[in-house]
Amino acid sequence: TTNYFHIGLCGPLLAFILVSFAQIIHGQIRYSIPEEMRKGSFVGNVAEDLGMNTKRMKSGGARIVSGDSSEYIRLDVDKGTLVVGERIDREQLCGQTSPCSLSFEMIMMNPMQLLSIVVEILDVNDNAPFFTDKDIKIEISESTLPGTRILQESATDPDVGINTLQGYTLHPTDHFSIKIQTGPDGSKYVEMYLYTPLDREKRDNLLLTLTAVDGGDPQRSGALKIHITVLDANDNGPVFMHPIFKASVTENAATGTVVTTVSATDADEGPYGHVTYHFARVPPDFAELFSLDENTGKITVTGQIDYEKNKQYELGLQAKDQGGQMDSTKVIIDVIDVNDNVPLITLTSFSSPISEDSISGTTVAIINVKDIDSGKNGRVECSINTKIPFAIQSSLKSYYTLVTDGVLDRERNTEYSITFTAVDEGTPPLSASKAITLRISDVNDNAPVFEQSSYSATVMENNVPGVSVFSVKAHDSDWGQNARMSYVLIDSQFNGNPISSYISVNAETGAIQAVLRTFDYEHIKDFQFRVKAQDGGSPPLSSNVTVKIMIQDQNDNAPQVLYPVQTSSSLVAEMVPRSADVGYLVTKVVAVDVDSGQNAWLSYKLQKATDRALFEVGLQNGEIRTIRQVTDKDVVKQRLTVVVEDNGQPSRSATVNVNVAVADSFPEVLSEFTDFTHDKDYNDNLTFYLVLALAVVSFLFITCLVVIISVKIYRWRQSRVLYHSNLPVIPYYPPRYADTLGTGTLQHVYNYEVCRTTDSRKSDCKFARPCSQNVLVMDPSSTGTVQRMQSEKNILGEPDSPLEVSFLDNTAVFIAAEGCFALSHCIIPGSYLCLLTKRRYRF
Repeated sequence: TTNYFHIGLCGPLLAFILVSFAQIIHGQIRYSIPEEMRKGSFVGNVAEDLGMNTKRMKSGGARIVSGDSSEYIRLDVDKGTLVVGERIDREQLCGQTSPCSLSFEMIMMNPMQLLSIVVEILDVNDNAPFFTDKDIKIEISESTLPGTRILQESATDPDVGINTLQGYTLHPTDHFSIKIQTGPDGSKYVEMYLYTPLDREKRDNLLLTLTAVDGGDPQRSGALKIHITVLDANDNGPVFMHPIFKASVTENAATGTVVTTVSATDADEGPYGHVTYHFARVPPDFAELFSLDENTGKITVTGQIDYEKNKQYELGLQAKDQGGQMDSTKVIIDVIDVNDNVPLITLTSFSSPISEDSISGTTVAIINVKDIDSGKNGRVECSINTKIPFAIQSSLKSYYTLVTDGVLDRERNTEYSITFTAVDEGTPPLSASKAITLRISDVNDNAPVFEQSSYSATVMENNVPGVSVFSVKAHDSDWGQNARMSYVLIDSQFNGNPISSYISVNAETGAIQAVLRTFDYEHIKDFQFRVKAQDGGSPPLSSNVTVKIMIQDQNDNAPQVLYPVQTSSSLVAEMVPRSADVGYLVTKVVAVDVDSGQNAWLSYKLQKATDRALFEVGLQNGEIRTIRQVTDKDVVKQRLTVVVEDNGQPSRSATVNVNVAVADSFPEVLSEFTDFTHDKDYNDNLTFYLVLALAVVSFLFITCLVVIISVKIYRWRQSRVLYHSNLPVIPYYPPRYADTLGTGTLQHVYNYEVCRTTDSRKSDCKFARPCSQNVLVMDPSSTGTVQRMQSEKNILGEPDSPLEVSFLDNTAVFIAAEGCFALSHCIIPGSYLCLLTKRRYRF
């Protein structure tokens, strides 16, 4: 609802104080302002009327989107008000149309909001009525009867309402009077009649002033000077057949098209009966569109008729005879609209790109569709291309909103080409289209995908640290940062160590490299770990893949002989009876190779032998057999050197010495092997270690001897003091003694308890203990391994009363039940350190 007041002020200036009540009805707000306001004048407070603050308008980017009114009305976003952009002339803008209003739309984003605003332009009495001609001349016969209509004239006032033309006055009124008439369109025109007869002889020229006045305050007026010439009598004037003629013409009619024909009759004859036709009160722009044949009264088209500019034309006509009499009429021409204007599509707002995770119904764009034709020619239907996840909805009048209508997936469609098509209902229909390209922005909605579900690779053992094994590769169908890939080794344990101590993964390329460790097939056959591929989105997405690394074997280990056992201190001999037949199994060389595959295939060869004609070695099984009958001529001591070789490239080998005793009885074997001499290189090494051992033992023995003697002397002195004292005798119970080292040389536990008096230090008690061995040691050179000999030291620790164990002799031989014998030889008679050499013989 809009109220306004007119206030009259003294002086020529008419001021308007406008009080506007803005009211939002169905998304529309209306204001009223007078025309001719200065630039920058206040129109209305949009922010206050909408109930929002100016910050919302700034953040939403509020703006006026209609191009028709943007020059007249401007939006001050900082204040939230509408102001006058340019001086508004209501008559220039709307002509005689009332009410006159400016319609435009204001749009805001975040969220998108569209508002229709109408500003009504109120008329100000800034135009005075005016006549088409300033002066006219009329010839009137003196015989004209009173009451005859002499003139029909009208003034034009561009203003409307009370400010437009309201009436006419005539001065002087001696012979003439006027009548004010109202036309069908509401316009006022004046008819002048002869009031009293004229007398040319008295006065042949008259000057009248016809004044047109409006209803404004102050009142404005316009004048027409009428020059009347009194003629002689012409008693009949022309008369039109109709007081008003009506016709129609289609817009865009071709030049020369006949609109209508007017006609008038005159009862006179001769020159006074000849009627001619003329335009009267026709605006200049109308006169350019139509022509009138003065003799026939035919009205034809001479210019471009546009329905959108003028829907109706009103032409004033006069019919005159040669005697000066005339008649007036009007011709009203209606313009018929033709569908000659295509719809106009204007993109008001457009958001691109939009996120692919936008929900259905998200506003993408707002368009305005107009067709300046009328009726069904101006009714428009708007649509978009099909098979896209978008829909178009009608919002305000002539506005359409493009919204999402489905799921967007940038990985399938990175952009959409959307075509708006507007079609009117005219015949034939006219259409227009506008295409836009909508880009879809990426959302991190796809996790990386590895090229394979799992990976496996092989790496040669003994690899160089840092060698590249192979690479994993993952792809992400997202774009940009969301598709930027990084690879991470997932922490895990292998053999009690973190997997990162074996393998590293290049974060950018996914290359897998061995780190500081060198792989050993004999310890690690294969292992597996997991690699994570993670994109650069927020939040990041990732996927894992299992990688299996298989270590490939190299021939880096020589065969190892398990049997016979090789030691540097003892000799093991296999016995072969002299009655052995061909193929007799002497022994079997057992060897293993920790490599695998063909690197672990072993073959056995006889490299050296005392008698190569007596023994052979199985190529695959390592069995040593006789290849002929053993005779008495064969020597007892036989030494075989067997080479164990694997099948690797290059091959590796190991050698083992097998001692064979060809004899039927054990004494024969014992006598032969007692004098057995080793090879020179073997004896040299053994001699070195034996000399070193003797030196160390001698040093330790002398040191211990000095310490023991010193301790005994000290204790002897203390005991002498106790002997001559009167202290009571305290019995001493020594601890239980047992061999707990777990070597198996002591089969029983021997406990000794001794109770002594103060003078028992001079007594001596010795016990001989059995030696329990199950091997035969016969190394006369004393180069065998050192065996721990059991001895019991002085229980009380006194220097002159030891409890010792002595051996039967420097050399003792014991035969065990298993069929083996051992020989122990004491290096120093009476000492506690013995060397024990073991050899195993088969009976």
